[in-house]
Amino acid sequence: MKKIVCFILLAFTLLNAKEFNAPMKTYMESLSVEAKAQNPNFTGFDAKRGEAIFVSKQAGKKGTQMSCTTCHTTNLKNGGQNVNTNKPITALAPSANSTRLTDVAEVEKWLRRNFNDVFAREGSALEKGDVLTYIINQ
Repeated sequence: MKKIVCFILLAFTLLNAKEFNAPMKTYMESLSVEAKAQNPNFTGFDAKRGEAIFVSKQAGKKGTQMSCTTCHTTNLKNGGQNVNTNKPITALAPSANSTRLTDVAEVEKWLRRNFNDVFAREGSALEKGDVLTYIINQ
């Protein structure tokens, strides 16, 4: 019975999984190679780990407690607001904003900036892949 339930849950997850476009798939594969090089036990990116990163509070580069949700909110289908510039941020979830996660250069730029703002450092390949996996599934 447990095997059947696990199979159904896996099938449901796979059917509802969102996909990256071809350039983003290539980028995700490069992150995967890098993550595997950093940790031979790496088996794939995980949306749950990505969510944990996304909501975790950190002392940001300005020393104040913040998380990704500080600007992007907890519902990625809604817009947010940059707390430093007060500029509006369009919805991060590709299901609500079809332009999100489509341009590799933009994704790399914003991952670099946002990890630096929230974590005061560059994100690892594993962290970036996990966060992107979380976002694509919103």
